[in-house]
Amino acid sequence: MTTRILPAVADADAARSVTTLLSQLPDTEPAAPVPDSTQLVDTLARLAADSLDELPEVVLVHERIGPVPALELIREVALRFPAVGVVLITADASPVLFSAAMDSGARGLVTLPLGYEELASRVQAAAQWSVGVRRHLGAGAEVLTGPGGTVVTVSGAKGGVGTTVTAVQLALAARASGRTVALVDLDLQGGDIASYLDVQFRRSVADLAAVDDISPRVLQDAVFTHETGIALLLAPGEGERGEEVADRSARQIVSALRSRHDVVVVDCGTYLNGANAAAVEMADAAVLVTTPDVVAVRAAKRVVRMWDRLQVRKAEETICLVNRYTRATEIQPVLIQKITGTRMAGVVVPAHFKELQGVVDAGRMHELDARSTVKQALWSFAGELGLVAAPDPDADRNGRQSGRASGRQAGKPSGRQLARVARGNDRGSLGLRRRGGGGGR
Repeated sequence: MTTRILPAVADADAARSVTTLLSQLPDTEPAAPVPDSTQLVDTLARLAADSLDELPEVVLVHERIGPVPALELIREVALRFPAVGVVLITADASPVLFSAAMDSGARGLVTLPLGYEELASRVQAAAQWSVGVRRHLGAGAEVLTGPGGTVVTVSGAKGGVGTTVTAVQLALAARASGRTVALVDLDLQGGDIASYLDVQFRRSVADLAAVDDISPRVLQDAVFTHETGIALLLAPGEGERGEEVADRSARQIVSALRSRHDVVVVDCGTYLNGANAAAVEMADAAVLVTTPDVVAVRAAKRVVRMWDRLQVRKAEETICLVNRYTRATEIQPVLIQKITGTRMAGVVVPAHFKELQGVVDAGRMHELDARSTVKQALWSFAGELGLVAAPDPDADRNGRQSGRASGRQAGKPSGRQLARVARGNDRGSLGLRRRGGGGGR
């Protein structure tokens, strides 16, 4: 049997060394090394989408891989692609690291400098384990494989633009189409999802922050199942506890949820921190909500540029959704696209707050009338993101009334409009550490 091996090595010299040694192993088929964690996960997801059999038997992870640290990367690969045997390459042969690597899901550890006998032994053991797992899966065991569910993050250009309403409605739309859905509140200091859905629950995302291995039982204890069937992971009731949730915790939490749900919607709020930056970075779709006014559009521009500077996500990989839109507004979607450099959603959400006021005050957002033009627009947007099996034909028909973006609505911006919105300097980076490695997904 030929063993397929995918190395993940950032350093060019180390990559050549690993490739040379792998080429000497019998009955192996080494692939070209991938240089960072993002490309490794994307490559595995693409292969898994075709077939379980397309995945390599062994993945080698070098200790200096980035931007995600090696142990966190191993944990994510082991969780999302359990039929792949992962081996860590490291200069640290201490029992502490060995134990940490095994806890993360590694099937072996090879020490630097690389030796032929040790590498061959670890690769062979990991490959045999992988073959056994695949044989077990082929017998009909229900174990999740492949890329897992779709993760969508919803962030606000500034406070009050409708971020949480958007996140809740996207989750409700996905759930109504029969998909399993998790809704996460990563607005760690001011999250309001519990208020919008009339939920009182003492567990929160902060309770998972200190957990090294998020098992299904641990996750179940922290999640509240709403009457709609949506699994809710709420923000902490005490805002100061939000500081406990670091980027590493956020990655583990989102990975654990996406492995158990078809759709994961994350409300990232407005304030950028390490936790929601990690969520935006690993999301399949990142939505930025703005309103069509000068202050909000300037804020959206600052957010997009900050994400790019911090290598969280590129502007062209961000979807901008315009909320509270009217045809009479001076700032049209095409102008917002020009200012921010983002992709614009094919739907705009109309300015009909009166439709929302009753259900918001009652904490019954899930009971919003189906005739609401706001709901129709947001559910149509959910279809655009691929969160529902098929768009609601009624919502699509009425979407013309709720403001579907068109050339007629989004006319060419004037020089005065462009100068007015674009004026002003960028703000600082809120003290966030610049991320290393490749930018965005």
